[in-house]
Amino acid sequence: MNLLYSDVEDQLRASVADLLADRAQPASILARCETDKPHDLDLWRTLTAELGAGSLHVPESLGGQGASAREVAVVLEELGRTVAPVPFLGSAVLATTALLGCEPADGELLGALGSGRTVGALAVSLATAPGSAFPSTVEYTDGVLRGRVRSVADAAAADVLVVPAVGVDGPTLHTVRVDQAQVTVTPAVSLDLTRPIADVTFDGAASTRLTGDPESALDGALWTAAALLASEQVGVADWCLTTTVAYLKDRHQFGRPVGSFQALKHRLADLFGELALARAAARNAADAVGGPEERVAALLANSLCSTVAVHAAEECVQLHGGIGMTWEHPAHLYLKRAKADQIALGTPGQHRRLLAPLVDLPAPR
Repeated sequence: MNLLYSDVEDQLRASVADLLADRAQPASILARCETDKPHDLDLWRTLTAELGAGSLHVPESLGGQGASAREVAVVLEELGRTVAPVPFLGSAVLATTALLGCEPADGELLGALGSGRTVGALAVSLATAPGSAFPSTVEYTDGVLRGRVRSVADAAAADVLVVPAVGVDGPTLHTVRVDQAQVTVTPAVSLDLTRPIADVTFDGAASTRLTGDPESALDGALWTAAALLASEQVGVADWCLTTTVAYLKDRHQFGRPVGSFQALKHRLADLFGELALARAAARNAADAVGGPEERVAALLANSLCSTVAVHAAEECVQLHGGIGMTWEHPAHLYLKRAKADQIALGTPGQHRRLLAPLVDLPAPR
């Protein structure tokens, strides 16, 4: 295993970073958050159609790039560094991975998702931890779907939903077009302004039933997303540390840079060490996706990286002083993304309880 970034990964990072530097500046993100359309779908189409980021881990036989989860993690790290309001987690990770777990996979839909022509979302609560029981809030009866799912990530931007449902013959998985009268998507109040969530109601909605093992497909999507979300958390923490160091070098107090005070140096040094450890854990988790160590690596990385991201964001707000508490400074966007990510796909406590029996440790209290 090599946790260092490859040349291909560095090139991908540079391409994504250049695009985001041009199209996802903090001022424009803040302005978009104040509108009724927080998703930047123009940026999303550029990211998918021109850079191919939406189909990185889709096999070439299905029209994708044939890359690994490591490349997906690189994109998520850059998106975390800018908190860009694009539906990457919901469409390119959760929905796409669930579709890839079906047999046979829907190549036409995967192609539409990968190119950005269609946006997808997995209709489960964003708080659902991997390893959870199959959702039962949506029922499949008489050939239609009825029920409600709360707090679905990126549902407000979605054209197609991948919906777990329970029918008379057990768990099933469906694709549902959002543009039918029997589907209602209601935006919900979200702490994270750059990743909106919504409640989705099905009242006799028509669907296409997917073949294969629905429980395995859903569980695989959640485990993959949990592993890759750690890289986004690393991107959030990295931006917070880098921005705070730059600010403390420029901010002067008592005739000297604030960053020269020993107490602040120690806080930043501690955070740097935490970030280095978190990056290694996130890289390991991305490398382990699909392998025998996937679950251990995902649980370890997510429980660690989510805590580091929150710590970094809190330090960023505090060490920026008064300006860090204002709406105009983007620090609050990173704190909100870090806190929202900390409870997305399971909390650190849930992850540690799942991890303990896998590594022969007593369950934490």
